[in-house]
Amino acid sequence: MSSSLERYQDRLERYSGRVGKYADRHPRLIDLAVVLALMGCVSLGSSLTMPGVAPPDHRTAGAALMGVSCLALLRYRSHPRTAVVVTAVCTVIAVVLGYLVTPLLLAPIMAALYWLAMLTDPKTTRAFGLATTVAVTAAAVFSDSMDELSLLLRTIGPFFWLMLPLAAGNMTRLRRAYLQAVQARAEHAERTREEEARLRVTEERMRIARELHDVVAHHLALANAQAGTAAHLVLTRPEQTKKILTDLTGTTSSALRELKATLGLLRQNDDPAADPLEPAPGLARLPELVASCESAGLTVTVTTEGEPRPLSPGADLTAFRIVQEALTNVTKHAGSQLARVRLVYSGSRLVITVSDDGPASAPPPATAQGRGFGVLGMRERAHSIGGELRLGPRPEGGFEVTTALPLIPEA
Repeated sequence: MSSSLERYQDRLERYSGRVGKYADRHPRLIDLAVVLALMGCVSLGSSLTMPGVAPPDHRTAGAALMGVSCLALLRYRSHPRTAVVVTAVCTVIAVVLGYLVTPLLLAPIMAALYWLAMLTDPKTTRAFGLATTVAVTAAAVFSDSMDELSLLLRTIGPFFWLMLPLAAGNMTRLRRAYLQAVQARAEHAERTREEEARLRVTEERMRIARELHDVVAHHLALANAQAGTAAHLVLTRPEQTKKILTDLTGTTSSALRELKATLGLLRQNDDPAADPLEPAPGLARLPELVASCESAGLTVTVTTEGEPRPLSPGADLTAFRIVQEALTNVTKHAGSQLARVRLVYSGSRLVITVSDDGPASAPPPATAQGRGFGVLGMRERAHSIGGELRLGPRPEGGFEVTTALPLIPEA
């Protein structure tokens, strides 16, 4: 039984959908069919009378009035108020002429009131609906065709039949407004999802660009320093030159590995047979970074204060990249052979300071050669995880970069 009911319901929904689509494509044909149906209702209603009461003598006038009221409904889409006024006047005249007030006779004015409530605002609906109801009810009260009925019935009948289309029209209008609001929210949500997707793509591109900048800038700066040192010592110290060139090979190999790991994220898939990518670098690889800098002629000292505590993966990567970029700037711009890295674990933050002993007048990395991508990248990295970054020349000479990054909160 349940399956049969569901099958009939599916058929009814499909049929209603086809009818709705046809009505949207051919609205005038639907309006004409409705008007013809209303004319049939009015013709039948005009022939009804109370028992023992003769029908009105004004058959031609009544037919003309009902015909005009039905034809006025053809313009209800563009002029719903006019349709209500015309049908109301025709209906009141017909009731005054002696026609019995029945739902069939009131069919045109009921249809006009329904479309008025559906197509206009509530204030207009109340004004026209109240005036129409009062006029038709008053005509029914004083009509000779309803003398057999009590005053209460002559009042309640027209009032009920005219309030019914007004309520139905209001419900239809509210439902349409609700559906439009739901559709608008859905469209807004779709646009929001698209904008969020574009924003995520932009953020991912910026993240990859920062990674590429840090990797390429650091290793190329070291490779350039190593190549320059080797060219300077190739004739006087061949053994040291050989060692520097060996370190240069390691520097370029490390650069290629990091570039492969970074760009590999763009090709990462769910294939279990794919080569695993190297983990993101962190402070655990700080000794390797120091060794690579020393091979380029830069002496780096690392000091740690406080009890080392773990960082989140994002903060660990940020700390490593900031130290890497700061040491790269020392290699390229400071003209110093000594750099100091200081790690201070204090409270819930890790404070990292990278300083050098270069000339006091050395330009800061943010303005060197008119570029500031390295400093900009460090500042963006620190701010992205809730940290902060300060940099500037030291009073005693050289340059200093200081950043404070949040640690993992204790459980």
